[in-house]
Amino acid sequence: MHQALYRSKSADLPFLKWHRKVAHDNFSFDDIVTELLNFIARQSVSDEDFNTLAMKLFAHQFEHNRPFQMFCQGRGKTPRVVKSWKDIPAVPINGFKDLTLSCVPPETCARTFMTSGTTRGDVKGRHYHPSMAVYDASMLANFAQHVMQGDAKLRMGILFPDEVLMPNSSLAHYLALALEHFGTPDSAYYLDDQGLRIDALCEALQDAQKAGEPFALLGASYSFVHLMDALQARGLHFTLPQGSRLLDTGGFKGQSREIPMDAFYEQLSATFGVSREQCLNMYGMTELSTQFYDAGNSIVPSVKRGPHWIRSRLVDPLTGQDVPTGERGILAHTDLANFNSVVTILTEDVGLANDDGFVLLGRAEGAQAKGCSMAVDNFLKAAQA
Repeated sequence: MHQALYRSKSADLPFLKWHRKVAHDNFSFDDIVTELLNFIARQSVSDEDFNTLAMKLFAHQFEHNRPFQMFCQGRGKTPRVVKSWKDIPAVPINGFKDLTLSCVPPETCARTFMTSGTTRGDVKGRHYHPSMAVYDASMLANFAQHVMQGDAKLRMGILFPDEVLMPNSSLAHYLALALEHFGTPDSAYYLDDQGLRIDALCEALQDAQKAGEPFALLGASYSFVHLMDALQARGLHFTLPQGSRLLDTGGFKGQSREIPMDAFYEQLSATFGVSREQCLNMYGMTELSTQFYDAGNSIVPSVKRGPHWIRSRLVDPLTGQDVPTGERGILAHTDLANFNSVVTILTEDVGLANDDGFVLLGRAEGAQAKGCSMAVDNFLKAAQA
């Protein structure tokens, strides 16, 4: 953890220089970051603790994020009125493509993560991070619990380009953190600008198999599809040692053939000899600073769970109100690690509540998709008024 924070401090220099130049009587960047890092480090929090910090962040964003402020005022939701995190207006994720949602000047930020732009051609959403300390702490604590499961280090193979090739990818940064902090020295990337490094990966998998050494393979879902196709063409499959695990994320995004969820995890399990309980899925997005995980995919769709600094609701996209218990709704996430942009976002994903989290059912369609589009239009009209 300390290495990540040290690296983040050097990356934060542009913001820190701006911060020293500009004084806000009621703005303390250092206090916000420190409180969030302490909050993330706690083992558990009460509902009151979560709500108190959410209200602080909402007030901060309301004051310093002008488009968000205008949107909230249009809905009559100001810090004087809003008393619960559930009442913080949710910003549609497409708002990140049309407006600058940042409490500080974007040019002072340490990193800018950009969306893939698959839903609207080349238009990309931008998420500005003045400091990487909170994002990194969020990722590392959550990953340690849900993916490492007590292991300190694992030999890792990464099926995604590195940060040099994709400097604006939140997933590239996420995987770089995983390899740096949890990977053994012989961990490596197996996808570069030339494509999949099949021969090198096969050699690494065979070595792990012979040595009885657990192996973790991590990457985008579509990368696994391409890899399984290549291995099938060679007539290869593996039986990785006990304790091995596979982590996919991001869906297929038109970059590979589509595979039904159950068939995808069945093929993963058969190809690598890893139980479906250890075929893990990470659900995240550029517009968030925290990820969700399941506990394996023996049954699909699986239940997604988040750490104590993120909470989710199922809402009607137009009203922002919770749907009745037991009904499907659009997922809205309140992520306290999103301290510089907006604390609550409205996705375009359909979910169903579960006692332990939520079940992700796919993208909005029909009336729900129309409701999401109208929510974006309403947001833009209010934020640009």
